[in-house]
Order: sequence, then C-alpha cells, then structure tokens
Amino acid sequence: MIDEPPWSERLRLDQIGAGVTRSMSADAGARERVAEALDLASLDDLTAEVSVKPSGAGWVLEGRVRSTLAQTCGVTLEPLPVEVDERFSVDLVEATEANPVPRVIEADADTPDGPDYIEDGAIDLGAYVVEHLALSLEPYPRKPGAEFEPPQTDAEPSPFAVLAQLKAKDQE
Repeated sequence: MIDEPPWSERLRLDQIGAGVTRSMSADAGARERVAEALDLASLDDLTAEVSVKPSGAGWVLEGRVRSTLAQTCGVTLEPLPVEVDERFSVDLVEATEANPVPRVIEADADTPDGPDYIEDGAIDLGAYVVEHLALSLEPYPRKPGAEFEPPQTDAEPSPFAVLAQLKAKDQE
C-alpha cells in the first residue's frame, strides 16, 4: 500500500489540453504534513508554479518550488533557516496495457532517468512539488562553523586486559 502524499493537488489528464499552468500554495495543514514527512523543524511557506504540456507521446511537467523552512542542524540540534528556490522538469507518459509501468527499474548513474508513469488518469502536482522540495534539501544540515566533538569518555578496557587482570589474580 502506498501512503498518501503529504500534499496532494491532482490534475486530470483530460484537463491539460494544449497545456495548463497552476500556481499552488500549501495551506497550514499541508505545510504541517510536509514538515513532518521531511523531518523539518518548521515550514513557514511552500509555493510552486507548475505547467504541464503535451510532449511527444506524453507530457512534460515543469515547475519551480519556493519555500521558507528550517532544518535541524545535525551537530547543534538548533534550527537552521533555509530558503529554497528550485526549478524542475519531469517527462511523463500514461501507463496503458501497451505501455505498462515497469515492475523493476534498473538504476544506472550513466543512463538518464526515464519518464514517470501516470496511473489513474491524473498527475499529482503536489506530490511532485514535495518530491522536488525534498531533493533540494541538504541531507546532513550543519550550521556554519559547527563541528562535531566526540564526548570525552574513559576508554573501556579491552577484553584481553580484563582477562590478564583475572589471570594475575589467579596467580597470586
């Protein structure tokens, strides 16, 4: 079972025609769900401009996601403010009996990504915006100048040192 995306704005294929452009803005509830899904400290703003137009045997989805958010610094655990302004583009084709969704997709860094498959006759624009927001985030956020210092602990004796102490006690 596939979980519902934290923000969903569906566009039916029969609404595209020669092309369609949408301005999107996540409401407070959607921002809260996205922040939780992406493990963000906060998500103050999430907007996107997306357009879908026919291209070859499918469509091309182009967009721009903008966001004001805070990630958690991996060293200090303090909020780290982030501004996102990213463009993206995705090729889409409709899954049909003649063009089924592949069961296994081989990942190869040298091969460009193939198209995404549209099922159920609709494109979830919100899901694409959230996906590309997630891709634009730093996976290991760190405040400038923050450095990890391991805690000072007493070194545990090695098991062999413990055995040597036991052997010395036995010989006494």
